[in-house]
Amino acid sequence: QVQLVESGGGLVQAGGSLRLSCAASGRTFSNYHMGWFRQAPGKEREFVAAISWSGRTTYYADSVKGRFTISRDNAKNTVYLQMNSLKPEDAAVYYCAADGSVRLSRRMTEYEYWGQGTQVTVSS
Repeated sequence: QVQLVESGGGLVQAGGSLRLSCAASGRTFSNYHMGWFRQAPGKEREFVAAISWSGRTTYYADSVKGRFTISRDNAKNTVYLQMNSLKPEDAAVYYCAADGSVRLSRRMTEYEYWGQGTQVTVSS
């Protein structure tokens, strides 16, 4: 089992920045690829960003590319999502997730463990 706890959400004005953190415990963190997903009210959960276990490979949704940066610190068992130039359409509950499979994926179904989510609100 891997337990994931997100933090860092909050209210920010459009154009502002937030950094989300996801602290992992349980099994060896560095064995897992990590992803961030988000879900806005009335919408399906969607992929935001993913990072390989080593940190060498990252994927981003087109909607956040160039504005968001995913990173990880395996010594601290933590994955981060730096969000800059936030837009009202970025408002959602953000979830981190862990994937123990071989290949890094954008697909939610590949991720075995999920956090409880952290709310990000962006005012216009």
